[in-house]
Amino acid sequence: MKLCCRIEGSGFPVIILHGLLGSSDNWRAISTRLSPNYKIYTVDLRNHGRSPHSEIMTYPAMADDLRELMEREKISECHVVGHSLGGKVAMQFATSYPDRVSKLAIVDIAPKAYPPSQRPILAALEQLELQSFQSFGEIDAALAPAIPEAPLRQFLMKNITRVPSGGFQWRIDLGSIAKSYDQLTKPIIAAASYDRPALFIRGGRSEYIADTDLPSIKAIFTRAELVTIARAGHWLHAEATDEFLQILTGFLTKP
Repeated sequence: MKLCCRIEGSGFPVIILHGLLGSSDNWRAISTRLSPNYKIYTVDLRNHGRSPHSEIMTYPAMADDLRELMEREKISECHVVGHSLGGKVAMQFATSYPDRVSKLAIVDIAPKAYPPSQRPILAALEQLELQSFQSFGEIDAALAPAIPEAPLRQFLMKNITRVPSGGFQWRIDLGSIAKSYDQLTKPIIAAASYDRPALFIRGGRSEYIADTDLPSIKAIFTRAELVTIARAGHWLHAEATDEFLQILTGFLTKP
């Protein structure tokens, strides 16, 4: 699995992993601002962005994808930042290969199981007959009844590309993601504890990390700290970029 990634900057390597139905493009602004001090690898996870597709989509498999990427790029050790789905992949990788991760930053996700809250969105996307549309506006209108939030629709439609012969198609492997979704709601499989610095950053308006999750987080990530950005939701790196970057860079530069 040769993951696609964008590389910029120089210095100690930092790998950034996006969330479900996202891509490396979601982190372009963050990676650009980090790149003067670090070599940034913003990755497309399997079945996302421009990376290859696979019917297998488990956390151990995606952690191995990351290991292969590091071997290909000759990275012996790095910092890893992961948001949502990417955060679970990062946690799986850090507990499977703890000596490869110097510091771990997890953005608004815990290692626990979650209810299948994204299933209605996946169902709405699967119902689209992309070849029948003539414009993105038509697709947006078709999604609106099931997904009334316009910013969310715009985010999801970034996974659609125009076909030269007419119509549209998915860039992502939507079928494999939908079939694997129940697997992705499960907790990570921690092969070992991670005893290096770990930072969990949550949005104050998000319910993904509760106060009651902290003991189970620290049972696996023994040096974990939890920081809250009060005015942000699940997409805190986009909603409160400056505050997020201040917290993240403070953690990465801390001795």
